[in-house]
Amino acid sequence: MYKCFGLTLTTTHACNLRCTYCYTGEKRRRTMSEQVGFQCIDRAIASLAPGGQLELGFFGGEPLLEANLISKFMTYARSAVARAGKRLTMNMTTNGTVVTDAAWSVMMSRDLNLSVSFDGLPQHHNRHRCTSSGGGTAALVEDTMHRLISNRRVFSVITVVRPDTVDALPDSIEYMQEIGITDIHPALDIWSRWSEGDVRRLVRVIDTCAKIWRRGLPALSIGWFDEKAALLTNVETTPTARCGFGTGEIAVAPSGRLYPCERLIGDDPIDHPLVLPGHAMVGDDFLCMPGPEDRLASHCAPCAMTRECNTICRCSNYVRTGKVHQPDGLLCAWNQACLNATANALRDSIPPPEPPPEGRAHTSRSQSRRARAHSISGDDNRAEPHASACAVCRTSNIAANTEDSRGRQALGFVKLNVTHLERNHEMKGERP
Repeated sequence: MYKCFGLTLTTTHACNLRCTYCYTGEKRRRTMSEQVGFQCIDRAIASLAPGGQLELGFFGGEPLLEANLISKFMTYARSAVARAGKRLTMNMTTNGTVVTDAAWSVMMSRDLNLSVSFDGLPQHHNRHRCTSSGGGTAALVEDTMHRLISNRRVFSVITVVRPDTVDALPDSIEYMQEIGITDIHPALDIWSRWSEGDVRRLVRVIDTCAKIWRRGLPALSIGWFDEKAALLTNVETTPTARCGFGTGEIAVAPSGRLYPCERLIGDDPIDHPLVLPGHAMVGDDFLCMPGPEDRLASHCAPCAMTRECNTICRCSNYVRTGKVHQPDGLLCAWNQACLNATANALRDSIPPPEPPPEGRAHTSRSQSRRARAHSISGDDNRAEPHASACAVCRTSNIAANTEDSRGRQALGFVKLNVTHLERNHEMKGERP
């Protein structure tokens, strides 16, 4: 039985847009039946331990093309969870262009964690997020977001980052801030080819974006840096079923076939190598699914930032390398850059640590984290008693000492955004 179980229902393969980087397959009107959705909700609830939480997500295509169906699933889940004495969170990402009354009813549901796909500067958004006739959609999406903001509806934005738009990410973040968006989730387009030069530009841009994030605290949340800040300062977050990849997390295609992650459904081919055994309509729970492979110890063991890394996302690994347990250079470089940029941003806000009294050594936790920090930053001189110039080391060591005012300050910077972070984990964030 699971404390948390993640269930994502792909309500339809259809979409009203033709985004150039879309990975969800042919846009055909194939819709999930009510029976499949209801059965999956029942099975997911039956997989929960007493008092457990169902994390219910809606995916597509464009899910709001089936807004009435989603409303039925939401109503059913609320009642079923209440009867079972369990808890419920719900999430959905929309392209922001479906504005029917039924769609607005779903978007305004206060118990739904809502994300809108928007790529920032209109010229970049319109380049890739187009209608079926090739027209841009930035103005329509901005209208939707303005309406949400005027109704005090909390939402986040998913911003796809590609090789041809990466340099504009800082300007896009500042543009979104100007129109009132404060919760931003950049999402790497992992289906694109990233050259070595592209990756170097990505690393530079991440550093610039981290500085924008730091200046914007506490109002501004950027997923890449919120996550790393919480790891660096040991801020505890609510457990989530995210990235269970079949164990405590199931995605369901309209056909009823089962997948470890919704991003893998695509055209839902019957011979998909990662389709899970069974069918949505067969079974009382999801407790007998095969467990996923972990990262290759031989591949990741030499890395100093294993604990702070999120290349445990088996879906991203599979897309990049064809192996669920092995990340590639893009994912590793992105993770390292986010960690270092976050640490630098926090370091600049915290006074340098005072050296300990003569003869007093660091705690074992500080030593261990300092050794990892030096390896990440390329500094192997671990004999130094302090590494005040090392951002990761300084942030980690100060934050570890919560009895020190600097430690409380470091934790404070992160806890200001912990509500954003917890909601981000519940969402199917980082999804274009």
